[in-house]
Amino acid sequence: MGDENNKIIPRDYVVESIKAEIEIATSSRRKRIFEAIALAALGSIPWIGGVIAASASAAASYRAGESVAEKEGLLQEWLQEHQEKLQSLRATLEQMVVRLVGFGQEVEQRITSDQYLTLVRKTFREWDTADTEEKRRLLVQLITNAAGTRIVSDDIVRLFLDWIDAYHEAHFAVIREIHKNQGPTRYDIWVAVYGEPVPRDDSAEADLFRMLIRDLSMGGVIRRPRESDYSGRFMKKTRSPRRVAASTTMESAFEDTKQYVLTELGSQFVHYTMTELVARLNPGQAETKK
Repeated sequence: MGDENNKIIPRDYVVESIKAEIEIATSSRRKRIFEAIALAALGSIPWIGGVIAASASAAASYRAGESVAEKEGLLQEWLQEHQEKLQSLRATLEQMVVRLVGFGQEVEQRITSDQYLTLVRKTFREWDTADTEEKRRLLVQLITNAAGTRIVSDDIVRLFLDWIDAYHEAHFAVIREIHKNQGPTRYDIWVAVYGEPVPRDDSAEADLFRMLIRDLSMGGVIRRPRESDYSGRFMKKTRSPRRVAASTTMESAFEDTKQYVLTELGSQFVHYTMTELVARLNPGQAETKK
């Protein structure tokens, strides 16, 4: 009977299963960071509560006299349903903690602060509902880098989390190309992402591409290049006095003369989400910049 009771999954199984592999032979500092991050992440994922409830239900059913076969069948079904999610979550948290520990002692106060853990909760709520691994990777990259650098405020980090949730991988592909090539045209972007030949302007592909450019432009991620004065104010464009014959066709979705660049906000988004290593937080900066 004792052995059978040991097979019942305890109520804190989810937390302990994630903590077990990293707690062995690790420093107390790493344990503190992992515990803070793991508990914040676990508390933000809705199905974790259902997992704990399922384990408690299994234990109660067994104590009520249900057969071993029924008990083990229920537990096996539970494990099959959640094993992949738990393994992915555990691996993600472990990789995140390894990088956080590598940032150094000066960021520990930031990592364990209520402000940062609030961002961790929002991140893992979105991580749990993200429909692709690419979005999960961007989310974890963002929240990890947000611990080690404070170039932008936490409000901007929240905005970046919303961008990851709202935009599609196709949007991110456009952002990467503009960042990498510094001033490509729409034709350049299309060819770099999708290759040639270029579709017709009345095709579904052209409609999609227009939508991607429009979404990112209206969202403040990309823009056309503009000249600015010594104060950083954008200069107005002067119109040419020459009169040219009006075109009989609309501008192509794959126009090849007008360039696009990232806005400063878009550049910071790339810095936080698409850069493996970022400038670390300087000592004392966490206390002075909120």
